[in-house]
Amino acid sequence: MKTKFLLTLSFLLTACSTMAGVEVDVEALGKTLGGWTKRNNQSAEYPLSGSVYRTYKPEISATPEGGLFVSIRIDHVRGWLSSDDHAILEITVDPKGNIESAQSNIAIQGRSISTDMILGGNEAGRQLVGTDRAVQIGTDLVANLTAKLLREKLVEAGRVSFPAVLRHNYNRLFQAIRLKQEAAPSPEAAPTVPTPPATAEELKIKPYGTPTAAELPAKK
Repeated sequence: MKTKFLLTLSFLLTACSTMAGVEVDVEALGKTLGGWTKRNNQSAEYPLSGSVYRTYKPEISATPEGGLFVSIRIDHVRGWLSSDDHAILEITVDPKGNIESAQSNIAIQGRSISTDMILGGNEAGRQLVGTDRAVQIGTDLVANLTAKLLREKLVEAGRVSFPAVLRHNYNRLFQAIRLKQEAAPSPEAAPTVPTPPATAEELKIKPYGTPTAAELPAKK
């Protein structure tokens, strides 16, 4: 009976616990960008700073540590007679939903402009966490990209605004990160624990031919 009780208690404690994970709410992300309504519901188009941009649904893969690597393609839509510009925004998310790093790459007129790998930290070198870390990484990413674009002497409005567009997508992506809870198995699904066989003492089994209490001679 003690063994059965311990097994049942162990299962109930396991059932009450949940396994946390991290994910990106892709539908929520799409809604903040105007909806996944373009190209077979695989992209969203929206105006920003006087130009039109297109964001595609993100490519998401798990990291060995249990976090996520997220890659988003963003186009600067330039019209029928001009080739679109393209950008890739990449972020790494840790298992707790914090952004660990970010990087971007822009392709304009055959030129590729990449930012440094941006990590979260303050001027003293202390690692930031949570929202503070996300804000710092986003700010540093835009500053790094803006400086490199200025060196390329790009003056077209839609191209000059690309850092702001990447920050817009970065912010929306951060807001779509979710910590998920996997449902624990219900107690009804508990495996049946076999009852140990009763001992001879519990069943009061006596060898064949043992006299009953009524048959025993009275004590004097």
